[in-house]
Amino acid sequence: MNDTEVVAGPASGRTSHTRRLRGLAGTGFIAALAAMVATTLAAALAQAVGVDFEVPDGGETIPLSGFAVVTGFFSVVGVVIAVALLRWSARPAKLFVWTAVSLTAISLIPPLLSGANTATITALLGLHLVPAAVMIPSLARSLRTRTD
Repeated sequence: MNDTEVVAGPASGRTSHTRRLRGLAGTGFIAALAAMVATTLAAALAQAVGVDFEVPDGGETIPLSGFAVVTGFFSVVGVVIAVALLRWSARPAKLFVWTAVSLTAISLIPPLLSGANTATITALLGLHLVPAAVMIPSLARSLRTRTD
């Protein structure tokens, strides 16, 4: 019996894949926090210069905490999409960018239809682009650098 041969089994590939997923999730978590902070600060700045964030339907004003919560939720959705693409796509970075940019473009439609004043609409459009500018490059870069 010859015991000197080493056989690489599926466990080594699984370990590498698990590390890649964890690395992507960690990058996504940090990017999500950065996106939440950047969006909330941008919304606070917009309020400081006079944007009221009042939505005509119901007349309520969007609170600063609302920007952080919604940004955090959709950032996590982006991370889940990135993880799924890493798992099931041969070209996850390219597909992620296409998907994320498309979803960002779609997200610009509700502010345009909200009936709010021009300053509020403009600020909301910008506030949709702030987290996209943080999340998309961070996750795409992480997907590109996490190859076998």
